[in-house]
Amino acid sequence: MIDMKLQAATATAPATVSNVAVGFDILGFSLSGLGDRVTVRRTDTRGVHIAELTGEAPVPDDPEQNTATAGLLALVDDLELDFGLSLTIEKGVPLHSGLGGSAASAVAAVVATSAVLDRPLTLPERFHYALLGEQRACGKRRGDNIAPAMLGGLILVRSMDPFDVLRIPVPHDMGAVVVHPKLEVDVRRARQILSTEIDLDDFVAQSANLAGFIGGCFRDDRKLIGRSLQDLVVEPQRSHLIPGFAEVKQAALDHGALGCSISGAGPALFALHDFDIDGEAIRDAMVAAFEDADVEATGLVSPINSMGAHIVERVEG
Repeated sequence: MIDMKLQAATATAPATVSNVAVGFDILGFSLSGLGDRVTVRRTDTRGVHIAELTGEAPVPDDPEQNTATAGLLALVDDLELDFGLSLTIEKGVPLHSGLGGSAASAVAAVVATSAVLDRPLTLPERFHYALLGEQRACGKRRGDNIAPAMLGGLILVRSMDPFDVLRIPVPHDMGAVVVHPKLEVDVRRARQILSTEIDLDDFVAQSANLAGFIGGCFRDDRKLIGRSLQDLVVEPQRSHLIPGFAEVKQAALDHGALGCSISGAGPALFALHDFDIDGEAIRDAMVAAFEDADVEATGLVSPINSMGAHIVERVEG
């Protein structure tokens, strides 16, 4: 059988929740029903080019500024490709939402590109080039959106260099609610307001919560997960950026959520729940609480054990 090279490939990558309250910059999980879609086509013109941009979120058409292509520019140089890459980007994840919009584009682009190369990229290589795209948007190489967008599920990023990530088992019947208010929070500003000093007692308590959350996932202990899902460090410093935050969080807890906090840098909020609890009721209560604060919001209900980035279309050369 003749091994035909792909002329083009289309990949999709999901939106993500990062930090997960207790794992600032190291924990994240993927979502269903929201993602970016990128098609990469081999061309005779060398370099990286953006052929088309679609979707509601406006993104740069300059390959050096777009998160989908920033990492590919380095890839083309590193691999000394004798062909070019032309991209069509369909933006489904809103930017500045706290749902990993920049990571979804970067990951989908790298996964699609890997499929059209003569030699597919290894996982650490995919991670590396996707991180370069994330860095373009955020100023730092952070893996807590990239890793779950790439792999799916709940991921702990122990190290980015060298590449070292761990999949955390999640109870199969646990779900997430994500509510996105129609606000924008700039990731760089949200990071700049964080204090670089942490009280030792808060550090100890936050470390205990992180360990308790991960232990609860491994043991399938929902009560331990709920007790541990409390951010004592970052949430108190960022919650003022989100009108109605306290009321929205309380609405989630009042309707049976195990815990609720800010997704990434915000303004989206997430809540975890067992599937014997009505996730749609939690979503509706959170949306209503935002509306009481004069903020329009939308929400979705998603399993945590959702798929990561994958190829959805192939065109042989």
